[in-house]
Amino acid sequence: MKKRKLTPFGLKVKNRLADLNMTQKELSRKLGTSDAYLSMILYGERSGNMYIEDIKNMLNIN
Repeated sequence: MKKRKLTPFGLKVKNRLADLNMTQKELSRKLGTSDAYLSMILYGERSGNMYIEDIKNMLNIN
């Protein structure tokens, strides 16, 4: 089975979550989406266009 890899954006998000001591589940709850869907965005399996700007703003990343 092929191992999934984070996109560059997904890697930024994961690192920023660690800096903020926040879980992916907490972020997904604040976004109003599921943890599974957020994971698909971070791994590039879904575009997540409607969430990208909110994620950037919540985590203060560019």
